[in-house]
Amino acid sequence: MDDTSHQSDPLRRARLRWRARRGLLENDLIFERFFSRYEHDLSDADVGALTRLLELSDNDLMDLLLVRKEPEGDLADTDVVRVLEMLRTV
Repeated sequence: MDDTSHQSDPLRRARLRWRARRGLLENDLIFERFFSRYEHDLSDADVGALTRLLELSDNDLMDLLLVRKEPEGDLADTDVVRVLEMLRTV
């Protein structure tokens, strides 16, 4: 893996975890389990998709996590869908 990857930089991993802290406890619990299970397996594409999901409001993100909605538009790409499925299984 190159030096600019997510996995090679502990600071980038820590920032991603910090950014995943949410206002809704339910979202926080899902992300905590997600990172415990997948943090060291995430590719840079996964991190990019996760970052896009983290740009959503807490309520929109919760709707996706609880399968109340499916990703639409720009969020309906394969990377985002894959990471969302990972989040939904934890």
